[in-house]
This record gives sequence, C-alpha cells and structure tokens, in this order.
Amino acid sequence: MNRISTALCLSALFAVSAPAWSAEILIKDAKSQPESLAAVADGTLIVGSASTPFVYKIKPGSTTPEVFIDASKEGPGTFFLGQLVEGNTVWSCVLTPVANTTPAQRHTSLIASDLATGKQKLRWDLPGNNSLCNDMAVGPDKALYISDTIVGKIFRLAPGATSAELWLEDRLLSGIDGLTFLNGVLYYNSVFFNNLYRVPVDAQGKAGKPVQIWMDAPVKGIDGMRIANGKIVQAENGSGKIHVLTLMDGDRAHVTVLKDGLSEPTGMEPARGELWIANRGAGNIVSIPMPK
Repeated sequence: MNRISTALCLSALFAVSAPAWSAEILIKDAKSQPESLAAVADGTLIVGSASTPFVYKIKPGSTTPEVFIDASKEGPGTFFLGQLVEGNTVWSCVLTPVANTTPAQRHTSLIASDLATGKQKLRWDLPGNNSLCNDMAVGPDKALYISDTIVGKIFRLAPGATSAELWLEDRLLSGIDGLTFLNGVLYYNSVFFNNLYRVPVDAQGKAGKPVQIWMDAPVKGIDGMRIANGKIVQAENGSGKIHVLTLMDGDRAHVTVLKDGLSEPTGMEPARGELWIANRGAGNIVSIPMPK
C-alpha cells in the first residue's frame, strides 16, 4: 500500500471513530440525571441534577463538577430542574416530594443564588399543594417568566420583586415545559402534547390566548428550549434528539435535527462557542457545534 493510500485509510478510520460530540463531562456519575444547564459569560457551566439535591458548577478548562448548591436539608427526594444565569444570579427550580401522598405530589420553589458564593438571595414558593417549577426565561421587560408544568401556568417575577404573580393561565398551557423569548416574543412547548406555542401580548403587556406553531416534522417529548445564533433549539427527551426551528409565515416552523442518538436530552445552552446538552439518561453533558 502506498503512502497516499495509507493516509487516506487513516483519515477514513479517524472519521469513523471520532466522537459524536466535541466534549463530554460526567456529572458525578451515570445516575446524576443532569436535567437543565445554564452558562456564565466566562464559560462556567451551571448544571442541576434531577436525581440528587445538588446543582453543580463546572469552570472553564475543568471537567470536574463542583457542588454549587446543596439542598439536601430540604428533605428526602429533593432535586432540581430549570437553571438560568442572569448577571450574578443563578435561578433554579427546586422540587421536594410531599410525604405520604398518592399519587405523589411535589412542592416546588424558585430560588435565586449568588453566582460567586452559592448563597441564597431569594426564595419564592409556587402556589398550591402540588406544583412543578420547570423552566424560566428573562423577557424584554427584564422580568423572569416561570413555567409550572403540573397546573399549566406561567408566572412573572418583576425586576426587584420578591414574589411572582400569575401572568397566564389557559388550557393550552397544560404540560408547559420549556419557554424562551425570540425577538421579544414568548414561545413555549408542552411536554404532554408535543406542541409549540407563541403568546401574543398587547401594548399593556397583557398576555393573550396562546397560538399553536405547526411544526413540519413529528417530535417526541419536547423539553428544554433555548436561543442559539438567533434560532430556537429544542430538546426531544423521547427520541434522543436536539433540533433547531426555523419559523415561517403562517405560524409554522421547519424542524431540522442537529443531533440524534442522545440519551434522554432535556435541555441545552450555548456556551464556549458550542451548544451544550444535558444528556440526562447518561448522566453527562455533551457539546455539539453551534447551529448556523
């Protein structure tokens, strides 16, 4: 075999055996269930665990997660869902099972922690005996919008406020999971029905009835949503995919799969020039190239 043929064969072998993602970081162990992640401007990653009462911090250049928030005193079975970084604040959804309830109920809270120390700065308990704080997004009005999956509501925490108010309640919010803003418009999805919606808002900031966005491909278990390069990216925990949405006229969206073969991906976040994914079923986070 000549030198050129050998080089070609080695190149082909490398292409086949190369990893499917740019980076991979194990969050404690394979059972840690990283559910949501957020990023600091310097590239630090914040990762919540859906199987333990911990939120982890991963500094740039490190592959070793450090405990950032310890909620073990909250009670047995406490875990975390949504994570969001806003300035020097980390917003987190913490969930604690209610003892001796059948079917099982959960009491959930939104907490704000200092980015530098992890010290809690604010706590707001979602109303009701059974709630599920799932995700949050910062709107153009600088308010924080919070999804409650169980009761199908969106709450709004005004800048500087210590408690949130009900912003939208509608039957079309049943199963609301991820939410995000694109060009000032709030979009959310339903993990129950695999539907995507936008929320019209009037001049006074009052929310109108959600409008369904018709996606042109089947999706399964849509979950976390984020904006990457000016586009909505969405996780499919039921099919192991991450896809990007191209919005079109007539409240339609074209679905383009960015990555498949994942293990129950539940969230993602652009950071360090890549798109990081919470690969919940494998207990790790992985990165792929940013969508163009």
